[in-house]
Amino acid sequence: MKRPVPALADLQAAIRDALLGDDPLAAASHVSGDALEPEARLRIYQHHVTTTLTAALESTFPVVRRLVDARFFAYAADSYIRQHPPSQPCLVEYGASLPAFLAAFPPCQAHAYLPDVARLEWAVHVARQAEEAAPLDVTRLSSMAAETMPHLEFRFEPSVSFIDSPWPIDRIWQANQDDASADDVVDLDGGGVHLEIRTLDGDVILRALGASRHAFRRALHEGSALGHAAQIALGMDPNFDLTVEIRQLLLEKIVTDVAVRRP
Repeated sequence: MKRPVPALADLQAAIRDALLGDDPLAAASHVSGDALEPEARLRIYQHHVTTTLTAALESTFPVVRRLVDARFFAYAADSYIRQHPPSQPCLVEYGASLPAFLAAFPPCQAHAYLPDVARLEWAVHVARQAEEAAPLDVTRLSSMAAETMPHLEFRFEPSVSFIDSPWPIDRIWQANQDDASADDVVDLDGGGVHLEIRTLDGDVILRALGASRHAFRRALHEGSALGHAAQIALGMDPNFDLTVEIRQLLLEKIVTDVAVRRP
């Protein structure tokens, strides 16, 4: 009797479950084993998928791996891969949700700083992959009417991101680089940090900012208009100087475009 051919979507789902789960039986009936049993053949592919994805995560999160050791990282990665398989074909895009996963992963609860270190590593990874963009021509701002200024939206250079943490994650990251001194010790009670991450002249730069400057830039980066971002910063620091901050953004060539938000 001829075996019925499943719908493509059903077959794809069965193969996915076989490679990322523990039960290959649903897909085994549609696999030609030849000299090898279908279940065994699927196990080989399952191992290859897990190994490849774990290696991709290790490459993106080397500090996290070093902090928890290779065996624990492999254990966490296996759980993550099963729950969050890739949704894009390019492996360089895989791992964005690992920080949130680690925050909820019970075995990591004793290491409260770990998700923020992972967030930083992902930001560094994104910065390294980002394409270069030309900085804003400052004459565009000078030609804009004054009444439009509160409604300006700023577009940042693609490598830029902002992270804040109650932990000294920049020092943790630096102390776990290959060229770090073996004597480097990080005091976890040494205070948090407000970070700006970007590439500059081909290098990834981690820069600690003051709280109000960080909040201002982060608000702009997330799409707030200039007036609203300024209100956020002024609420944190009444001495926040908007003119100085705009000039500094332009000097650092971190802004690539501006637009007026229309009502």
